[in-house]
Amino acid sequence: MIGRLNGVLLEKLPPQVVIDVQGVGYEVDVPMTTYYQLPSLGEKVVLFIHQVVREDAHLLFGFLSRAERETFRQLIKVTGIGARIALAILSGMSADELAQAIASEDLKRLSAVPGIGKKTAERLVLELRGKLVTGAALATPGGLPFAAANDGRGDILNALIALGYSEKEAQAAMKVLPADVDVSEGIRLALKGLAKG
Repeated sequence: MIGRLNGVLLEKLPPQVVIDVQGVGYEVDVPMTTYYQLPSLGEKVVLFIHQVVREDAHLLFGFLSRAERETFRQLIKVTGIGARIALAILSGMSADELAQAIASEDLKRLSAVPGIGKKTAERLVLELRGKLVTGAALATPGGLPFAAANDGRGDILNALIALGYSEKEAQAAMKVLPADVDVSEGIRLALKGLAKG
């Protein structure tokens, strides 16, 4: 099993990145909390990996810290929570924020994530209470924030749809974004707006 990748960041297409490790490009899905902190293209990056092996695919999920990966692993143990929903949860809030929401039984905050209804939020609280690591600050590997691509708004829209929002919800969230916003900031602001809505 792959537990860690140390290589050069080749591509950033939210929520997926490609990391070159000695000539092999690994496609890795990352939560937006990790995506915001990635270095520039061509820079070195280290990600902690959770690998899922299925009959039809081998999937890699990457995180900047062990604590975030551990939170992801706890999430996918919860009944009804798959890897995609766990990624969406960690895209909408950091591992620390999730731990606080679970500890304070903040069902409203939890059910703001797409794919999480009230019953699933209650199940999260029930099954994860006392199991999540708190105070897990994410390590920043250095580098500059991702600069906006030519089609930055398209990247923002695709990232929101990949995280489980409908195209209608994603379009509505994008209407309030500043015209010159870069991709990382645009995704962050859109997720923040969707969580409030």
